Amino acid sequence: MYQPKRLYTFMLQTFLPVFVMTFFICLFIVLMQFLWRYIDDLVGKGLEISAIGELFFYAALTMVPMALPLAILLASLMTFGNLGEKFELTAMKASGISLLKTMRPLIILILFIATGAFFFQNNVLPIAQTKMYTLLYSMKQKSPEMEIPEKAFYDQIPGINIYVEEKDKVTGALYELMIYDMSSGTDNTRIIVADSGKIALTPDKTRLLLNIYNGEQFENLRSTTAGVQSNNLPYRRETFAQKDILIPFDANFNRMDESTMRKQYVGKNIAELNATIDSVQARVDSVGRIYATEIKEKAYFSLPYYTTVNNSQGSERVPQREVSLDRPIDIDSLFNKNAGLDQATIINQALFKARNVKMDYEFKSKLMEDDRKTIRRHGIELQKKFTLSFACIIFFFIGAPLGAIIRKGGIGLPLVVSVILFIIYYIIDNAGYKMAREGHLSVVEGMWLSSAVLLPLGIFFTYKAVHDSGVFNIDAYKALWAKLRGKHKRTLEPKEFTLNEVTPDEALRVISDFDNAIKAYRDRYKKSFPLRKLAIRLFESKQSAECERTMNVLIDYLSNSRSLQVVSVLNKYPYKITPRDFNKLIDNNEQLNNWYTAEASKCADNGD
Repeated sequence: MYQPKRLYTFMLQTFLPVFVMTFFICLFIVLMQFLWRYIDDLVGKGLEISAIGELFFYAALTMVPMALPLAILLASLMTFGNLGEKFELTAMKASGISLLKTMRPLIILILFIATGAFFFQNNVLPIAQTKMYTLLYSMKQKSPEMEIPEKAFYDQIPGINIYVEEKDKVTGALYELMIYDMSSGTDNTRIIVADSGKIALTPDKTRLLLNIYNGEQFENLRSTTAGVQSNNLPYRRETFAQKDILIPFDANFNRMDESTMRKQYVGKNIAELNATIDSVQARVDSVGRIYATEIKEKAYFSLPYYTTVNNSQGSERVPQREVSLDRPIDIDSLFNKNAGLDQATIINQALFKARNVKMDYEFKSKLMEDDRKTIRRHGIELQKKFTLSFACIIFFFIGAPLGAIIRKGGIGLPLVVSVILFIIYYIIDNAGYKMAREGHLSVVEGMWLSSAVLLPLGIFFTYKAVHDSGVFNIDAYKALWAKLRGKHKRTLEPKEFTLNEVTPDEALRVISDFDNAIKAYRDRYKKSFPLRKLAIRLFESKQSAECERTMNVLIDYLSNSRSLQVVSVLNKYPYKITPRDFNKLIDNNEQLNNWYTAEASKCADNGD
């Protein structure tokens, strides 16, 4: 007896191990992408393993939104591909269990995963992103570990370049040193040459102690001759046997304060994002109203917007009354009659005022654009809380039906299909994100663009899988396209046995009927006006319907023929008659007429 619980347990036991495996594989892949992106900021700084491990832990949490949909797609493809390849899906369908019923436990599981993804996005991800970016920026600001190469300038010390000819790897001694100190600017460069030396960090790791021996120091004195215009500037030369130099160099790992990153959009949940959007939007609206009031109340033609009116309660400022003109102002007349000023001067003053007003409002617009960008960035982060959950559901309804259709398990084909679909999703999602960020699309449109594109694909694959339709059958799509264009190819075959024998006389009669009908249709078409020809091409007329009826009578009757030649000619007849088929149909009729005329002659000679 059919037990649903046993089937559901089987489906969960089949899907869950594959999902866990693919999730960690996808997470590892996207984590490696993170590593290659920031490897230059991490290598060569002497960071502790615990700090790097903490960074990778938080980075793994932030990569979950990218790895989870891909893992669901790949796991569902592999699960149903394996079931289809082993004919287990066929056995379930033969037992009366539909594909949707087979998917039911996994659909419930995916809904739970989508719900968990929403709470993860809202509660866990902001904290993980705050800690990850704080750690990352702290590591970027850390000074690199001291590793001075031989026969090359080392420039990782701020303001200092050091050249070493030879280095003792055992004792750390440096030989043939050349030091360029540009900490006071390139115009005040100090050059030090020494036979040998040694570099060490102070105990607090905030400065470098440079001990050098048997050398010389050269330094110009430009700073002491400020304001003197001379090509000959004094310099100072110093010879020493031993010299100690302290160079500021903070080698400690100092964590930044998380409060700064917590205030950014990446560190906020839905409530905080909505609060920020509302407050910034209120400020934008308030400033916009102020600017609109300034434009409305601006004095034009030296006429103020307000006037003072005295009444019983005192003076009051009220807007000026609108003045109606009997006729439009003749600007050219006023311009030509203006006395005392050159016309070019008037134009230049007008252009100057217009440009000043334009620049003023462009500057104000730039100030408001920063707030609008803040609103968009917070809106994008708000929509991301929902798009991940919806993407998980869409990818399951793409992967599971597609796996049931292609019926290939393992890693090979499902992996290729998953990567292709995920790349398409990533490109569309990234394009929508950038357009929403720049304001070319609204935030909702941009962030839900990828889901809107992939949702019909999921519905299509699910429909095809439930109805056992061939998705990858190219011939079926060609036949559908040909049928839509009226060029569907007939597939008649000669019959060995038939109840209605084809006689030459009856065949010649139906051929003649259709030949007369098609020729009359052709002659009428040739005599028609251009607009009439266009109407005949676009719409079916009584004469075209009559021609198709007589053609169908001919095909229905002659399809009982045992002759391969007759059937091959019949397969050339279209389903819909168009004016461009006239000559071809008449040629086909002529071939059939010649064939059956010869058959009638043979029958007459044999006395049949």
